[in-house]
Amino acid sequence: MAKVITMGEIMLRLSTPGNTRFTQSNNFDVVYGGGEANVAVSLANYGHDAYFVSKLPKHEIGQCAVNSLRQFGVNTDFIARGGDRVGIYFLETGASMRASKVVYDRADSAIALADVSDFDFDAIFEGADWFHWTGITPALSEKSAVVLEEALKAAKKHGVTVSVDLNFRKKLWTPEQAQKVMTNLMQYVDVCIGNEEDAEKCLGFKPGETNVEQGELELEGYKNIFKEMQEKFNFKFLATTLRESHSASENGWSALIYDGNEFYHSRHYNIKIVDRVGGGDSFSGGLIHGLLTRPNFKDALEYAVAASALKHTIPGDYNLVMEDEVEVLVQGDASGRVQR
Repeated sequence: MAKVITMGEIMLRLSTPGNTRFTQSNNFDVVYGGGEANVAVSLANYGHDAYFVSKLPKHEIGQCAVNSLRQFGVNTDFIARGGDRVGIYFLETGASMRASKVVYDRADSAIALADVSDFDFDAIFEGADWFHWTGITPALSEKSAVVLEEALKAAKKHGVTVSVDLNFRKKLWTPEQAQKVMTNLMQYVDVCIGNEEDAEKCLGFKPGETNVEQGELELEGYKNIFKEMQEKFNFKFLATTLRESHSASENGWSALIYDGNEFYHSRHYNIKIVDRVGGGDSFSGGLIHGLLTRPNFKDALEYAVAASALKHTIPGDYNLVMEDEVEVLVQGDASGRVQR
């Protein structure tokens, strides 16, 4: 299997139990997660040598975050230690027509204040096959954007394939700030993942007639965006998940991929949602695994969509499914029958 590096912020997640509201909860469920960390866990579960690179405080909460990764086989050797804060986010899980809500408390986290000197990127990327990052990392701080670009330069020097999930977060930066930074970083990217909002907010590409809230998808709009993005940045692959938000509890789920010549739309799933946080990250992890191990990009996409459909049934940020479980769904068995 491959050596895959991911880099970003892992956060402490405090969730209201079940579907209770913030204002009625007297306690929180504790898990850890974050875009790139979630991808690392997926890839470790698929058998890859997965590394997560970040910076975390030396205190016990920082160690809890490290332990949560080690529990699922993620290599933490290159996590720098220092700083004072682990970023936190609070989650209220919605139901039916009531949306889920996220409140961030992540300012001045250890990774946001990290320096290039905290990491030996030549050592990190020695023998690596793949590097994955998201648009959340450069949005954390100006220092994070600088550190990330140094990582990307090292990855390309070592001949590593690079993927990005654009992941625009309006609570972290404006579209103008995002486009200034992200457009520059695309020169290092081979595989670009992002939905219509990400493409518009991060890179300035206007979406087609797509209304996710109404459950309406216009694939031609995605095709046009993908062609424009490929022409400008010369990506090897572009992919997006296609979410039809019928309610907070029920979504339609599929995906689209483009290799510069051919568009392919995956199988469609109807999902009863247990926890949608990390759904996009599970798609990225599945796509990376698929592109590394499957015979063609269409099979890779089908694997990614099945893996991410399953993630929506699992509480927490991490996608805790194994390859054989994903394969069952890829082969068409969505019965959910008890396995004895």
